[in-house]
Amino acid sequence: MVTNTNAAPGPVLELAGIHKAFPGVKALSEAGLRLYPGEVHTLMGQNGAGKSTLIKVLTGVYTPDAGTIRLDGEDVRPASTLEAQQLGISTVYQEVNLCPNLSVAENIFIGRYPRTWFGVDWKAMRAQATELLLQLEIDIDVTQPLARYPLAIQQMVAISRALNISAKVLILDEPTSSLDEAEVQLLFRVLRRLRGQGMAILFVTHFLEQTYAISDRITVMRNGEREGEYLASELSRLALVNKMVGTAAQGAQDATGQAPGHQGGATLLAAQGLGRKGALQPLDIDIREGEVLGLVGLLGSGRTELARLLFGADQADSGAIAIGGNTKTFDTPRDAIAAGIGFCSEDRKHEGAILSLSVRENLILALQAQAGVLRAIPFKRQQQLAQDYVQWLGIKTASIETPIGSLSGGNQQKVLLARWLATNPKLMILDEPTRGIDVRAKGEIMDYVTALCRKGMSVLFISSELPEVLRCSDRMVVLRDRAKCGEYVRGELDDATVLQVIAGEAA
Repeated sequence: MVTNTNAAPGPVLELAGIHKAFPGVKALSEAGLRLYPGEVHTLMGQNGAGKSTLIKVLTGVYTPDAGTIRLDGEDVRPASTLEAQQLGISTVYQEVNLCPNLSVAENIFIGRYPRTWFGVDWKAMRAQATELLLQLEIDIDVTQPLARYPLAIQQMVAISRALNISAKVLILDEPTSSLDEAEVQLLFRVLRRLRGQGMAILFVTHFLEQTYAISDRITVMRNGEREGEYLASELSRLALVNKMVGTAAQGAQDATGQAPGHQGGATLLAAQGLGRKGALQPLDIDIREGEVLGLVGLLGSGRTELARLLFGADQADSGAIAIGGNTKTFDTPRDAIAAGIGFCSEDRKHEGAILSLSVRENLILALQAQAGVLRAIPFKRQQQLAQDYVQWLGIKTASIETPIGSLSGGNQQKVLLARWLATNPKLMILDEPTRGIDVRAKGEIMDYVTALCRKGMSVLFISSELPEVLRCSDRMVVLRDRAKCGEYVRGELDDATVLQVIAGEAA
């Protein structure tokens, strides 16, 4: 952990001892953050580390249960985002929260239009908007609707609006997640200019390369706590990854005791040059019959983005997918289901379970989609399928008509697994299938999956728990910053070397 080495007497913003709890969940415990003028400070951490909660405390969305927030040496406690803005704390979010139908100038000044005795001073507003954007090296027609400009320009407009509020602190929450490389470099040029003007900038990202390209200082969060604060120049990529995941790479462990990886059969699915602008750089990947292929990488590395492209939930900008040697086009998930692909999303509550429907109704949804709306599955068959899978997977429920929302997380996950197994898929994509469930349920689910693979089904397995991926996968593809950076068979990587590959250091 470092101390301030700047000439400034102290941080412009300091959070200390921040606690925040929700019913049944301790989100933050002794969390803290220090921002100095003329620095880009990056906040890093895995999913659930507490980054978003800390930012919401800072910007007045949440009130902390304990702790202090000091701005320019004075205690503050913003009660709303508006109050935070009035204090000089401005935030630009991942999703640009402006009005695309309004002009660029109107978006910059919305709610603060310059006025004359006769109403809005349109000429002054357009002139001031043009000047603000030119300070960020952006020369565009501010009278045009915001929607006419690409996302990177919209981000700059959002930053201009934030600066126009006389911001002392600028918070950028995942601003590059939908930008391509050229757009990222444009944003970074602007940030360096603002840094040179003395602005304190908090940059929240999951991308390692971007972190080291722009950061002066890094704060790492883990499990709702501040793990540490470091100068970027003194923290290696491997050390950063270790601190984020909580694993010390102290040397390779002996992998000779592992069971040899299953070699798999013929290639079931092959993707070549598959990519999507702002989400995933083009890559090649193949999945063989009867194998578990693990996707390894930090949150934001492109794992879920790849899964969604393979399932047709998102459309690829480049590349092709072949199944059994035949090229396929997945315009919708229904096309992927028809081709024999199932997908358990990482977002169980919003993209998986329909909480108000029963276990039976949730379980037959994919099978019904496969059959089509004109071929309703007979009620008795629905009942028999639900009863069979409840028994086979050990789903604990009072009845197959019990709303799935009343089940535990582990049992909900088993129902969703059963949903796709009922379609008899050739390939099952499992995105964080064991997140938020107990250890016993995790083991049971992975045992079922492994058994099905040995019967010929293929699995694409995504998990943030690296030991779980290492244990279950026959092969592993490592992703970093939305690009493929390696492919390995079981035994070639262990708990230590996999972190080195993720961090971009030689394994």
